[in-house]
Amino acid sequence: MRKGQYFFTSESVSEGHPDKVCDRVSDAIVDTFLKADPYARVAVETMVTTNRIVLAGEVRGPKSLTHAVIEDVARNTVRSIGYDDESFHWKEAEVAVYVHSQSEDIAVGVDAKGNKDEGAGDQGIMFGYACRETDALMPAPIHFAHRILRSLAEARHAGSAPGLRPDSKSQVTLEYQDGRPIRATSIVVSTQHAPDLEQDEVREIVRPYVERALPEGWMCKEEDFYVNPTGRFVTGGPHGDAGVTGRKIIVDTYGGAAPHGGGAFSGKDPTKVDRSAAYAARYLAKNVVASGLANRCTIQLAYAIGVSKPLSVYINTHGAGIADEEGLSEVLRDLVDLSPRGIREHLNLNRPIYERSATYGHFGREPEADGGFSWERLDLVDELRAAFP
Repeated sequence: MRKGQYFFTSESVSEGHPDKVCDRVSDAIVDTFLKADPYARVAVETMVTTNRIVLAGEVRGPKSLTHAVIEDVARNTVRSIGYDDESFHWKEAEVAVYVHSQSEDIAVGVDAKGNKDEGAGDQGIMFGYACRETDALMPAPIHFAHRILRSLAEARHAGSAPGLRPDSKSQVTLEYQDGRPIRATSIVVSTQHAPDLEQDEVREIVRPYVERALPEGWMCKEEDFYVNPTGRFVTGGPHGDAGVTGRKIIVDTYGGAAPHGGGAFSGKDPTKVDRSAAYAARYLAKNVVASGLANRCTIQLAYAIGVSKPLSVYINTHGAGIADEEGLSEVLRDLVDLSPRGIREHLNLNRPIYERSATYGHFGREPEADGGFSWERLDLVDELRAAFP
């Protein structure tokens, strides 16, 4: 644990940010395929700009999921976010669908056949992380950055903040003392708004949501509270800036407080270890911390395309773990089969649960009754404690 005083900053972006529009559309398409066939294969990217949505990628699934169906999914997703203006309208935007069948070469490597188990959909490294900074066992800066924007979005959808528009970003800087966050030193919120609102009005709309998102007494000084610091944010969304799937991977994970392997999550079915193994690594790290075996835990998993077992399982408890890391690695491998198939079955990932994860973080969320955010469960805690009494 780092001693003394230091500062750390993380950012989040809302569902209406152009890149997040793309993530959500791509994951809505994943959900559509998995609802029709739990074993469908999907790798779909989205790009948005002024009144235009472009979809491209590879799929394997029911023939009933035509280009027309995919286009409808994209339009309805944009509608649910709240884009209905001239520059980007869910109904009027031009949608181009360039989605085709998955490569047979990839399918051969991934599919189980004979004595061969299902292989990883690609090579890569994935990280999971957990710490004691928040009840969600997430780093505090990204946790509160998400909370601010999610509360603003909920208010916008409920009609209690009618002057706000879908596109927004937040940034939270926290002061740490001896490894523990103690207060916010600066807060930045940039939110798209109606043209008749002045900067001071937007500031006062935003303020109570920021204050409620933070622990009591953590609000920064007034001069360090920045709302739309350029003064005006009317032109936003895909009209203001083009968006692409997978460009907000640090927002999706730990806000820079832990490593990221490089692969994006959205638009990919769970045979892609970019997604499923990152979920598994978070699941294991969270259970290690929740069991009291460490205050912080980083886990790295590595895979090769077409190979079922991970090439390596690396665990770092940052010098503050009760269990030795080699022994912990062995116990975790015994508790969870870390092959792509094993992860999917253990966390029950072959279901339409991904669109909801595309905004406000894939981690630090509550497990849901239908299996959403299953990687946030704490069902290994008793077994881990028993293994290291």
